[in-house]
Amino acid sequence: MSGQEVLMLAGMTAVTFLIRYILLALADRFQMPDLMERALYYVPPAVLTAIIMPSVLLPEGSWDISWQNAYIFGSLAALTAGSLWRKHTLMASIASGLFVFFLWRFLFI
Repeated sequence: MSGQEVLMLAGMTAVTFLIRYILLALADRFQMPDLMERALYYVPPAVLTAIIMPSVLLPEGSWDISWQNAYIFGSLAALTAGSLWRKHTLMASIASGLFVFFLWRFLFI
């Protein structure tokens, strides 16, 4: 790695750190409007859904909404587990989704 690349990495690290540090350092000094705080509450589920849904509905790069798509049933099992068990939902969702996904692939595909 050349000196110029090291300098470039150090610069990008500094810029990334400063951008995040400034926002986190000033977060306690500003009060957001209630509407903004309520809207921000839904950002993580919306982003996660936007990341996951293409891989569930387009597993091979084209639409596959059929009973042979194990991703659909695995994600539905994870969603159901997350809705039913409020505590420990993350592990229950992951475990049930993976279990149904692999069971579906083993039995039907």
